[in-house]
Amino acid sequence: MNTGIERIREEMAHYLNSQGVRALTAWPGQERSALTGPAAAVSLRSCQAGPSGFQDYLGERFNPDSGRWEELYGKRAELRLGLDLYAGAGTDGQDLQSAFDRLVRALQQGGPQGVQVLEISGGETAFDSAQGLLHRPVEALCRVWLCAAAEPGGEFLDFDIRGGVQS
Repeated sequence: MNTGIERIREEMAHYLNSQGVRALTAWPGQERSALTGPAAAVSLRSCQAGPSGFQDYLGERFNPDSGRWEELYGKRAELRLGLDLYAGAGTDGQDLQSAFDRLVRALQQGGPQGVQVLEISGGETAFDSAQGLLHRPVEALCRVWLCAAAEPGGEFLDFDIRGGVQS
């Protein structure tokens, strides 16, 4: 079963790239090419989920594809995403600052569908001598709703991230 959280790093990286901020997922399981300019490494630093109703029950919906009613369950979760900025050789602190400004603008406009950005924080730029890169730590606190449908008999279907940005 998919909990929906597995996709959040990929969805955030895709969103940031669509907003003009180069972004990659942290820990991709494959070797990366050397960085030539600033890029955000998207990671999931923490997740705190809680109930949204009685025993996480949200109600029922009719599934027209199966012709049956499904019970809906869900949890509200707060995720702390790492959006650390890194820059390789040939870049300077100003390049990283410009990338940080673009990142903040993109997150102030919203986020991926179903992700509500609550807070953004960033640290100071420093040189990471172990990696040979400039590094600026960035975090975003986000709220999501994880929802799942149960088939008759109680078997859960995959979880999904639901909702939209509310103003």
